Amino acid sequence: MIKRKIDRYLQEQYAGDTKALLITGARQIGKTFSIREYGKTYKRFVEINFADNPEYIHIFNQAKGSKEILERLSIITEKPLIKGETLIFFDEVQLCPEIVTAVKYLVDEGSYRYILSGSLLGVELKDLRSEPVGYMSVKEMYPLDFEEFIVSQGVSDTVIDTLKTAWETRTEVDDFIHGKMMDLFRLYLVVGGMPAAVKCYNTTHDLQKVLQEQQSILHLYKRDIAQYDPARKLNINEIFDLIPPELNAANKRFILKSLNKNAKFERYSDSFLWLKNAGVALPVYNVEEPKIPLLLARSRNLFKLFQSDVGLLAAQYAEGIQLRILSGVKDINYGSIYENAVAQELVAHGLSPYYFNSKKQGELDFVIELGGNIVPIEVKSGKDYTQHRALANIMINPDYSLPEAFIFCNDNVKRKDKFTYAPIYMVMFLERKNDAPRYYKIDLSGLS
Repeated sequence: MIKRKIDRYLQEQYAGDTKALLITGARQIGKTFSIREYGKTYKRFVEINFADNPEYIHIFNQAKGSKEILERLSIITEKPLIKGETLIFFDEVQLCPEIVTAVKYLVDEGSYRYILSGSLLGVELKDLRSEPVGYMSVKEMYPLDFEEFIVSQGVSDTVIDTLKTAWETRTEVDDFIHGKMMDLFRLYLVVGGMPAAVKCYNTTHDLQKVLQEQQSILHLYKRDIAQYDPARKLNINEIFDLIPPELNAANKRFILKSLNKNAKFERYSDSFLWLKNAGVALPVYNVEEPKIPLLLARSRNLFKLFQSDVGLLAAQYAEGIQLRILSGVKDINYGSIYENAVAQELVAHGLSPYYFNSKKQGELDFVIELGGNIVPIEVKSGKDYTQHRALANIMINPDYSLPEAFIFCNDNVKRKDKFTYAPIYMVMFLERKNDAPRYYKIDLSGLS
């Protein structure tokens, strides 16, 4: 069984909160499997799948209030529900959005716990008539990140803790461990984090079979495009197919003229948004300046478009690239693949990556907000990783006063002035920090 971080999240979420939970994310990332595994911790686990049982849609659509829903639920379940010890799982809820609205009344009634999931939720549920605010939390789920992947390959917590200490203290990793971690990172570029691909690799170690799994997932995504948005399916398909070649271009920015020489962003904006909301693509937007808050400096129509999973990206490139990546062949442009891995890692860890490009100062691969500061990130796949003119220019610019910069590369950890050079796999230790004060109260004694 593949160990996921969501497993601990579910335990903590339901231990301290009475709200329902909606898990969102792309197809085939393991949502249903993780929920079923967690369901085993309850005396009763009830799964209602609206795709496998479309007749349930009508049954629950017609119900009025929690009492009727629970009555109908008790009729279609084979085992009696136990108050306080039953978890009810509504799956494929995009087919029955009314159940998402009704969760408010079910949670208020209080007899059972509820969890919801489905496919294309970002597309299908964005216009909910009555979102149950205060009654339901939402958790975005992603493919396996690099740490989850190496755990699935047998790397121990002790090794991960040692690596994390090296990252935090900015000290070198043991050469043997560093070499093995680089091997694992290259393997991750090929296999990626889709659970079916990881499971296939763990079982067979056959990269051709892994590729077949990945191509099946890509085919499923394309089928979704045709099924759920027939009016724009040609545009969405074109954009999806252009992700690999556009990332391979010199500046990696998505150029609309690749679609059509007269293309306007307004015409295609909904298609880009569909891919983002479906969870199959990660847009990284340009910012005018690397200053807090980055969101306010975002350019809506200048962006890089990454795949949601680096293994799927490798599967979209020419056949044979997998073995060349694993062998470290030098004639491959690793830049796009490395950057895709970094982008998905940052997003999975709750960070919002942007990039910065200035004619005068140059381009930064990524900029993020971390610990109340702007942190620029450069991703270097070659030997000249210490050459970063644009980054050096920006770090000495007094208008920005940036405290630190990260350069992720193939080499070991080094620290020089404001620059931290770290092996590419250490991006797994970048996570969003919650720096907001937990308790705060104003003293109003002089006004009372």
